[in-house]
Amino acid sequence: MPFIPRTENPKRSKVNFKNIEKMFPYIWNFKSRVIFALIFLIIAKLATVGVPILLKDIVDSLNSNNTLMILPLGLLIAYGLLRLTTAFFNELRDVLFAKIRYHAVYEISVKVLTHLHKMSLRFHLERQTGSIIRDLERGTQSLSSLINYMIFIILPTIIEVLLVGFILILTYDINFALITFSTIIVYILFTLKVTNWRMSFRHDMNKFDSEANSIAVDSLLNYETVKYFNNEKFEIKRFSNILFKWENSAMQSMTTMSLLNFGQAFIITIGVTLIMIEASMGVITGAITLGDLVLINALMLQLFVPLNTLGIVYRQIIYALADMDMLVKLLEKDIEITDKKNSKDLKVTFGNIKFDNVSFSYNENRKILKNVSLNVPSGKKIAIVGPSGAGKSTLGRLLFRFYDSSQGRILIDDQNINNCTQSSLRKNIAVVPQDTVLFNESIYFNIKYAKNSASKDDVVKAAKMANIHDFINSLPDKYNTIVGERGLKLSGGEKQRVAIARAVLKSPKIIIFDEATSSLDSNSENKILQSMKEVSKNITSLIIAHRLSTIKDADNIYVLNEGQIIESGNHDYLLSLKGTYSQMWNLQKSIKK
Repeated sequence: MPFIPRTENPKRSKVNFKNIEKMFPYIWNFKSRVIFALIFLIIAKLATVGVPILLKDIVDSLNSNNTLMILPLGLLIAYGLLRLTTAFFNELRDVLFAKIRYHAVYEISVKVLTHLHKMSLRFHLERQTGSIIRDLERGTQSLSSLINYMIFIILPTIIEVLLVGFILILTYDINFALITFSTIIVYILFTLKVTNWRMSFRHDMNKFDSEANSIAVDSLLNYETVKYFNNEKFEIKRFSNILFKWENSAMQSMTTMSLLNFGQAFIITIGVTLIMIEASMGVITGAITLGDLVLINALMLQLFVPLNTLGIVYRQIIYALADMDMLVKLLEKDIEITDKKNSKDLKVTFGNIKFDNVSFSYNENRKILKNVSLNVPSGKKIAIVGPSGAGKSTLGRLLFRFYDSSQGRILIDDQNINNCTQSSLRKNIAVVPQDTVLFNESIYFNIKYAKNSASKDDVVKAAKMANIHDFINSLPDKYNTIVGERGLKLSGGEKQRVAIARAVLKSPKIIIFDEATSSLDSNSENKILQSMKEVSKNITSLIIAHRLSTIKDADNIYVLNEGQIIESGNHDYLLSLKGTYSQMWNLQKSIKK
């Protein structure tokens, strides 16, 4: 089987700016808020640029021999009002955009989790939970950051640059505008060039961060396995090695950032110095007033301070785009199992199941099932047995449409399940899996999970049928007992009985027992088998079994080997054949003795 990478690395050659376009639908959901926020933004920037213009008039009026005290006082009051206007409309803009920003994060988070739940079992078997969660966290944060940077910093700065340029061109010598725009252009080109060069270090940081997080999560989820093999040091070393690479990438990123910061400061300093020399010469020659000198200086300060921030923001946008790239790639992954356009709900009246010439392979080099045909009549108990790897559990997964067969049909009451909605299919089937994984919630929550509308009495009744009610009542917190992550606080047998209770509560038309008693002792197994008989009354039952003693009373038994059915019949008939089933039976009997 070829190696399949667990996480995708973002492209190192260039950042995908098209990801910015994918952000706008989330913003445009609130058109009125966006429009009013932009209006408030423009008003705030007009007031901001108006402040140094008033400052010029104040200085010129104070510098005049005929200045009346009432004039500068009026200008000073207007100066204060303009500053207050700037602050007021900036805050209004922030309040309006808060809903847009946080709702966008809410929407994308829900969308990604919905997409992940729609992905096939194949995807979830290949991915690492730690990396996915890390990418989701960074991706949603990057969306929030992009909205923040674009609306609160970049757009205001662009508007301010245009307003300042307009004032300089209309009011003063063309040299002021030329120096200003030349400085801005050189500054932007330098920032883009160096930042793009630095991006490889950020990509490496992301990659190593995800890898380290995956190793940490895996080692904690497999805590018992780590302890069994005394591999604590090995796990810490794995984690440490990746984190050391992350540290080196982070140091390279920080060092090159210092180089970028100094280069930006140098460019701005040269530009401001040239403008102030030009303005000072204008004052000496009388071409401009002292107030004009103050105005030009104030405009440059107002312009280059946010421009300096723009350099930092551009880097953060590039980083955010790199983080968002993982999220976009995740959303772009095709959903393997989908409902057809005209799918109808599955209507189960009897519960007849038919596998008609079904073949399946995980990939071209690994064929699991080969032309399998079998019938599970309504209300009957049908068993599938065979050695490990024969394809027994795969039949259950195909029936549940975790995968689609590559050939043949699976019918329930003569309805091809591929033509039915997945929701209606799974509504009618309950599964008791071999490896029961529970939520880190109460026992009550885990049983009720099968049917959220169930009452407490329904849950208790299901627990009694699964022979776990007495055990639950013996616990200090009874049904409110928290089972731990993946149900680790319960034994294998206890978890399996919770799974059976969950299946009972679902009241299905069809039930699949996938090695349902594999973790039980003999005493518990007998009780569960009795419960299974009661549960299976008038329900179509498909039992995937390893212990042949659990399926002796099955109406029909299919023996699967290397993906093909090699024998079928009831228990006594299969023993009389002296074939594979008989050998398996005799082997298990001898081991039991």
